[in-house]
Amino acid sequence: MQSIYERIEYMIKQKGITKKSFCEQLNISTGNMGDWKRGKSTPGTHKLIEIGAFFHVSLDWLILGKTAAETVRENGEGYSSAQIRQLNCQIGELEPQEKAFIEEYMEFLQYRKQKNKDENS
Repeated sequence: MQSIYERIEYMIKQKGITKKSFCEQLNISTGNMGDWKRGKSTPGTHKLIEIGAFFHVSLDWLILGKTAAETVRENGEGYSSAQIRQLNCQIGELEPQEKAFIEEYMEFLQYRKQKNKDENS
């Protein structure tokens, strides 16, 4: 499974529901699903979070197709230089639209991390 759409389609089949039912439950238009399938667009960050929660899968798998053991992880001080090199190698293999999405997601992670820090202070 190479694309986000293919992973979503796989999970729809695994759950034993129709695409129409999936779209209705997550308030996704069939037009958007068609655009995802054709590679014309990808789901936004908030929608990916909803989809991941709906199927109980990680965003790493949904976005990149990687298991937790294969992904770059955050440590208490941010990313290590080895992790950054690994991330840069992975980013080099992505389409421009996918790179932009990953960058947006990383900004979201930083926001969430800061929000958690602020709440715990």
